[in-house]
Amino acid sequence: MKRTALTLGLALLATPATAQWLGEPAWNHPNAGTGFTIYGDYTQPSSEAGGGNAFGGRITLGAGTFTLTGGVSSWKKDLVSERVTTFGGTAAFRLIGGSLIPVALNLQLGGGHSLEITSSRTTVPVQTTLLAAVGLSVPLPTPVVRVEPFVSPGIRYHHYANAAPNQTNFGWVIGGNVGFGPIGIHVAYDSEKFDDGKRHGVLGIGANIELRPSGP
Repeated sequence: MKRTALTLGLALLATPATAQWLGEPAWNHPNAGTGFTIYGDYTQPSSEAGGGNAFGGRITLGAGTFTLTGGVSSWKKDLVSERVTTFGGTAAFRLIGGSLIPVALNLQLGGGHSLEITSSRTTVPVQTTLLAAVGLSVPLPTPVVRVEPFVSPGIRYHHYANAAPNQTNFGWVIGGNVGFGPIGIHVAYDSEKFDDGKRHGVLGIGANIELRPSGP
C-alpha cells in the first residue's frame, strides 16, 4: 500500500504541463495563409513544468481561412532517462484577417496523446490533452520581412491514464512569427496554471519553410 501511494505521489508531482505536444508551447499562427508549411521546433520547459528540453516537427496545410496541422514532439524531462513522444494536431479557423485587414483572429481546436514509457522508473503519466483557444495577431506593415506578434489564450483539458486527477486549466501563449520570403522563424512562451497552484512555463523557438502553390 505504501509503495502504491508513493508511486501515485510521484506521478502527481511529475504531471507535465503545456499544450497538446508535451514539452512544447501551444503554437498558433492566426494569419496563416495557403499551401504547406514545415516546422521544426526546440523548446525548454520551466522546472515547474518538468524541465529538460523537447524538439518536434509539424506540417501545416492552409486552405484560405482553414488550417490543419499535424506533428510530433519528443520531450526529455529532468530526472527521467527516457524521452516522451506525443502525437497531436490542430484545426484553426480564421475568423478575421486578410491583406486588407490589419488584425487577424482565429479559433483553434487541438488534441494530442503521449505514448507510454515502459521503464519502471518513469514519473511521466500517459495523458491525452484537448485544447480550445483563440488567437489574435497584428501583422506589422514592414517591408521585405513579415512580422506577426500574437497572443492566444485558451482552455486545456488533461486526461491522465493513471490515477492522477484530470484537470481543466486556463493557459495563454504570447509569441511571434517572422518571415523572409519562404523562410521563417517562430518563437512563443506558454503559461498554464495547474490545480496545485504552480504555473508551468515553456519557451520555444524554431524555423519553418513555406511551400506555397505557384501562380498561374
